Amino acid sequence: MTEFTSPLSEPGEPLPAGMPRLERLDKDDCLRLISPGGVGRVAFNNPAGPVILPVNYTIEDNAVLFRTALGGPMDTDLRTGVEGAEFMVAFEVDHIDESTREGWSVLVRGGAHHITDRDRAEAEASGVESWAGGERELYIRIAPVDISGRRIRHA
Repeated sequence: MTEFTSPLSEPGEPLPAGMPRLERLDKDDCLRLISPGGVGRVAFNNPAGPVILPVNYTIEDNAVLFRTALGGPMDTDLRTGVEGAEFMVAFEVDHIDESTREGWSVLVRGGAHHITDRDRAEAEASGVESWAGGERELYIRIAPVDISGRRIRHA
């Protein structure tokens, strides 16, 4: 982790007790925090503008995997029509403790890859479920090109 400099202290000077400290998380810390899976948000552009949708996800081989509905926004809006070309998306997961005013946030950016029938059995074996229910037969994998995060703590 790399510590951000506080505007309240000189570089290298310890922060006063109780002062918030913002830290950068390295890739390994980010993956460790999001690896249990859960709920995250996928952000992308569609013809009407930016969209952010919650999804249940899991981490498989350092990639994000989630299920969604065929014919839904992530099915239609995230298809380029060109084999091998993917839309770039952002995926964010965070944990906030409002009582202590501490937490962390992880951002994954990468291409959204629709899982083909050939790879479907492997995706199904991941066990990722959708809380929304209904038919969620489309699996999408986000192959990271960038993983970053930060944490806020009180010294």
